[in-house]
Amino acid sequence: MHAIEIRETGGPEVQLYVEKPDPGRPGEGRILVELAAAGVNFIDLYRREGRYPLLVPCVPGEEGSGVVLAVGPGVTRFAPGDRVAWTTVLGSYAERVLVPEDKAVVVPDAIDLRTAGGVLVHGMTAHFLAHDSYPARAGETVLVHAAAGGVGLLLTQMLKRRGVRVIGTVSTVEKERTARANGCDEVVRYTETDDLAAEVRALTGGEGVHAVYDGVGAATFDASLASLRTRGTLVLFGGASGAVPPVDVMRLLWGGSLTLTRPYLEHFRVTVEEFEERAGEVFRGIVDGTLSFTVAGTYPLSEAHRAHTALASRGTSGKLLLVP
Repeated sequence: MHAIEIRETGGPEVQLYVEKPDPGRPGEGRILVELAAAGVNFIDLYRREGRYPLLVPCVPGEEGSGVVLAVGPGVTRFAPGDRVAWTTVLGSYAERVLVPEDKAVVVPDAIDLRTAGGVLVHGMTAHFLAHDSYPARAGETVLVHAAAGGVGLLLTQMLKRRGVRVIGTVSTVEKERTARANGCDEVVRYTETDDLAAEVRALTGGEGVHAVYDGVGAATFDASLASLRTRGTLVLFGGASGAVPPVDVMRLLWGGSLTLTRPYLEHFRVTVEEFEERAGEVFRGIVDGTLSFTVAGTYPLSEAHRAHTALASRGTSGKLLLVP
């Protein structure tokens, strides 16, 4: 089979398209899947760069979808021929993937496998952000950074369903149109302002927002804190612009008894039941039309380096996929 292999951390070019032995029959509690699509996520970039731990050589990628070819001993939830999707399974940039049973869910017939291969990480992340990290209530105002990005689009839709006022940040006029079309009440183009926090406060009568959902990191962290009202919450869920340096916790006091949290998807799908429930809500939203999911680009598996370059540029709006 073909796969992407990383032998050293570094730039997009360290991803090599190679032939590897077929995984063979799955072991205890695992299923063997023929890949339909692999999602490209910022965590893939962080691992490739060495920001997150990665033992090399390895096959990268953590999200995907496909059809079950075989099941290992002890597997009870799946059978050959089932359509499945998964998250947090390192090794997903490959034509065949060994997936632990508890990391996969059945894909509803009404959802195509390419959609399923890209929606879970962004969809479930948006879900735990809106429902757990800071469960915004009707009438509250929040700030969503990168509102036209993969998570931002879904998060905005989920917040609007709950009656929340959403201020989004974007980089271009085109992305502003996308963000507004997906529900943003107000949009700030951070590339055109010298004081993002002042813009946000002006849109909230000087009070600031109840919460900020920040997946950008280093470039927005200070403005995020400064945009919060007294007892506001900063949900820092990523670092697309780089990691946030160590923080003096006294800044939270002087900012108005603020709360800072750094959540991670794996901690919000601890059990199979929680995983199925959260994924199920995302799938139901896609099927009933209350959630709109956008595939921004599809690349051959052999061109993973191009997909990583496109994602790192932050010029895309929606999800990028790799296909065999």
